[in-house]
Amino acid sequence: MNTDNVWKVLIVGNSGVGKSSVLMRFVSNDFKEDVLATIGVDFKMKVLKIGDETHKLALWDTAGQERFRGLASSYYKGAHACIVMYDVADRASFDATLYWIKEVKDNCMTDPLFCIVGNKIDRRTPENQALCISAEEGRNLAMKHRCLFLETSALSNEGIQTLFNQLPGKLSEIFSKERLRPRPGVKLSDQQQKPHSLCPC
Repeated sequence: MNTDNVWKVLIVGNSGVGKSSVLMRFVSNDFKEDVLATIGVDFKMKVLKIGDETHKLALWDTAGQERFRGLASSYYKGAHACIVMYDVADRASFDATLYWIKEVKDNCMTDPLFCIVGNKIDRRTPENQALCISAEEGRNLAMKHRCLFLETSALSNEGIQTLFNQLPGKLSEIFSKERLRPRPGVKLSDQQQKPHSLCPC
């Protein structure tokens, strides 16, 4: 049995998009309506058994508030994957997605796998659907920048297990020791030749 698969996964995005709630739902299957904003970073470890392999996800929930971003960015180094999260009912958080990708790439020192996640899909109702970011819009952004894409809801637990359970397999496919060496000026498109999808559809 291979027990050496330890993956560092960042979770970034604007404050209030539900990063901590998604992490709490995945790690402990718990959900709370009112979660305090993360100050700096929060760390959780989750062990997954996939086939005959054991994967350890080292999950770093980072602060989205501007005053804490400098502190949070110091934890980006060496990440294997980065979940960039937005709230489907918050256009500003979606527009900030590319800012977060650049922020991580500038501070990470490696070439992480990016996954764009539209969270709080429970907020997308027939009444406000026209105002929300559609799955198609989110998926198109992810494809354009060669990222994974998935939609989730911490409230209903939709998409949470799919998001985290499929990451180890994707990481095992694309990562090697050579790729993890720190290299200046690495571009995501240099090594990811085609977009991936976590979406079951």
